[in-house]
Amino acid sequence: MSADRSPALIIHLTPGITAAARDQLVALLADYDLLAIQEDDLSSARTWTAHFASADARAAAASALESFAAGDPLQVEATDVQDEDWARRTQADLPAIRIGRIVVAPPWDVPAVADGDGALVVEIEPSRGFGTGHHQSTRLCLVLLQSRPLQSRTMIDVGTGSGLLAIAAAKLGAAFVSAIDVDPDAIENARENIASNGVAAAVEAHVRDLTEPGMPPADIVTANLTGTLLARHAAALTAFVKPGGSLIVAGFTVDEKPLVLEAFEPEFALTESAEEDDWWAFVLTRT
Repeated sequence: MSADRSPALIIHLTPGITAAARDQLVALLADYDLLAIQEDDLSSARTWTAHFASADARAAAASALESFAAGDPLQVEATDVQDEDWARRTQADLPAIRIGRIVVAPPWDVPAVADGDGALVVEIEPSRGFGTGHHQSTRLCLVLLQSRPLQSRTMIDVGTGSGLLAIAAAKLGAAFVSAIDVDPDAIENARENIASNGVAAAVEAHVRDLTEPGMPPADIVTANLTGTLLARHAAALTAFVKPGGSLIVAGFTVDEKPLVLEAFEPEFALTESAEEDDWWAFVLTRT
């Protein structure tokens, strides 16, 4: 595969696939270095193009799809997509969206904010560092983040993607945010967004695996991953949170709620939750 091509899977969905099964499919793919699913409307599209960070990740995802249990077997084709800024083209029609005080906007749709409105605009340039506020799990994180006392607090944003949550936290008053991701493309995009939003003094983005030791714990940690990844890395995420601190977890469906809660017991207590379209997010407080 040449350097200017992206490894992908073309997934032909079976007729009558339910919304819950679509969510399960997204969660499964996310476990394999998924970069994006390219479709205008995932709720109605019959064919998805899923982009992956590497050919190995694509192969592992294809293998996992063979045992996907929701409905009839899926038809899956491996392909290499010409990498002509496909991420920007995929997200080119996304409008600005408001979640509480936070307005997430692409450069072509930055709204004017009226005096006294209290809105905080986070401008996100679509790229391979995903996180535009249009997925339920991102919106849930933003809702719960705004319910936390962030002033003068420290935060770690795990799997930062575009840097959206880290930038929002800085604009909400966080003293310092460490934004980490294993994907160098995501970190490059996050750094660009951090600079363009004027929060470089409060937010630093680094390529880092969450299992690497040596990260000082923070008052607040956000982890918008998947239920499987949250459970698998519960110990590492626990180490990121100061005693008495908060862990905001998202990216899991209603069926995965018990898995996530069990993974963080007894070190954490559930103090707040939010739900949208069967996607859930928790605020867990370290005891």
